[in-house]
Amino acid sequence: MARMTTQYDNTDAFRGASFTSATFATAKFRDCDMRQVKIVDSLLVDVNVSGEIRNFLVNDVDVTPFVEAELDRRHPERVQLRAMRSADDFRAMWDTLERLWTETIARAEKLPEAARHERVDGEWSFVETLRHLVFATDAWASRTILDEPTPFHRLGLTHTGYPAADAAALGLDLGARPSYAAVMEARADRMALVRGIVGSLTDTGLARTCTRAPAPGYPEEPGSVGGCLRVVMDEECEHRRYVVRDLAVLEARRPG
Repeated sequence: MARMTTQYDNTDAFRGASFTSATFATAKFRDCDMRQVKIVDSLLVDVNVSGEIRNFLVNDVDVTPFVEAELDRRHPERVQLRAMRSADDFRAMWDTLERLWTETIARAEKLPEAARHERVDGEWSFVETLRHLVFATDAWASRTILDEPTPFHRLGLTHTGYPAADAAALGLDLGARPSYAAVMEARADRMALVRGIVGSLTDTGLARTCTRAPAPGYPEEPGSVGGCLRVVMDEECEHRRYVVRDLAVLEARRPG
């Protein structure tokens, strides 16, 4: 059979499909719904899987607990995040995140400016990751907790599945190519904003209901201040994990 290279975006054409004696060598799946996928008698060598993983069986063994335990060992801040209950816990967690990001920023700044804009294996660059965290703070802190209807910085970067037209309506410039310094200015402002929120946080305040959705198109479901802060901090944890992974690659590309 002739080899065919095709790209499928935003499609449900393969829902319930069955593939037999097919090759997916070098294929890439990004932001795909692969729940209840079953792979039988197949070659899975040099495979890289990331995302929300639960009940993931490999040769009838659920490897999820092993993966989670190893991630917790490498990134103990994940354990601290899950354990948050009181306002003091949230403040301590933000202290940890500020410290970790200070270390990570210092590491990134040892690289040339161009490297901070460089993507590793198609993932967001360091600068793009910071832009996304600006958006996450605007959405889950400024808009939900502080009830600001349009808090979005134009350099914010939405998650990849968010419609480009909706992002533009929020005033976001997804095609912008800002300098590292410009993004860091926005990032520092958002970090200070969260510091202000957690600094005055009380246990009672954690339970206060936030009625505004993070952004148009998100489910209109009321959440608590604590729940919204947990999303912000989870974003900070997980995206820093990706950044640390990619920084190691960028550093290896530049000997000495």
